[in-house]
Amino acid sequence: MSEKILLVDDEERVLEACKRLLHNLFQMDTAVGGPEGIEAVQSKGPYAVVLSDMQMPRMDGIQFLTKVKILAPDTIRIMLTGHADVQTALNAVNEGNIFRFLTKPCGKQTLITALTAGLTQYRLITSEKDILEKTLAGSISVLTEVLSMASPAAFSRAMRLRRYMANVVTKLGLPNAWKFELAAMLSQLGCVTMPPETVDAVYTGHQLPPKELALYNTHPKIACDLLKNIPRLESVAWMIAHQNEPTVVDGDISNPDTVEMRLGAELLAITLAFDARVRGGDSRADAACIVGRLHKNSDPRIMLALVEVEPEADQKEVHKCNIASLSPGMVIDREVRTGTGQLIVAKNQEVTPSVVMKLKNYYEKGILQGEILVSVPATATPAKHL
Repeated sequence: MSEKILLVDDEERVLEACKRLLHNLFQMDTAVGGPEGIEAVQSKGPYAVVLSDMQMPRMDGIQFLTKVKILAPDTIRIMLTGHADVQTALNAVNEGNIFRFLTKPCGKQTLITALTAGLTQYRLITSEKDILEKTLAGSISVLTEVLSMASPAAFSRAMRLRRYMANVVTKLGLPNAWKFELAAMLSQLGCVTMPPETVDAVYTGHQLPPKELALYNTHPKIACDLLKNIPRLESVAWMIAHQNEPTVVDGDISNPDTVEMRLGAELLAITLAFDARVRGGDSRADAACIVGRLHKNSDPRIMLALVEVEPEADQKEVHKCNIASLSPGMVIDREVRTGTGQLIVAKNQEVTPSVVMKLKNYYEKGILQGEILVSVPATATPAKHL
């Protein structure tokens, strides 16, 4: 059994007695008191189950298990106390989300049953979380692949926004960095419903007629509608929906989740404006100055982070490769366009089976030439390059 249990009590003799009772049944660590228990959670975790006494000096069981909930939300928490009053039980359950509440004296079989139930609950939670995370990762992969196929220009911009956002959240030291980066990566997803020429025109700086511009401006809401029903992406969907409304103030501004979503929308607006200026020919420094003036109340570290983002480096080992010889892992080094200028695959897009199929289909119809500029990892070479 790989899952570990942590026993916490201010009396070392109690801990030793528990270890003697249970050592053949569970893998256990012990800690004398709440602060030592916190240190164990941080340095020796993760623990599947934490069993804590209620009455301890310096930090009582409720305080300790509440802290454990913050540090290790998946850990199952069990309280052991000699004070079997209703209010203590209610406080323990409400403040620390306690899984079981045991009273002293606690028999061996009762303790074994409670710990076994805790381990079972932990396995259930972690297996569901693993399934959810894999499902979420798969969903995101499919969505980005669809975007790359349907709108290469939008996909290319999304990848640039993700690079900017990654540097910004690092500079700001933001928690939940994945939400901000994912919002950037999926911010252009609604463009899958737009005519390719509309998206190309916007990204190349051309002015759209009012009716077409109004259509294009609906893409954030379209992306939000696609994403909001995916578990754990509700806040990301909100950020994307409000990417053109950086001063939105609806909701409880004292709520940390609301603050996070509003910041995400603001960062999207800033990175979008910065990208438009750089793509329009401004230097990164000039672009940051202009955007900074437009968002004068934003954290100055944001603009510094944008200036510090390195330009997309020239790929090494660039080759001309037959479309028939393309393989996953290569990277498109130059935009692939038809003779009429239609963008088929964006620069810096990784070659996937879907990309290969798309290029082969266009080639077989005579729309593309048979050679593509690609880069490959330093340890690999194309199967056939010209």
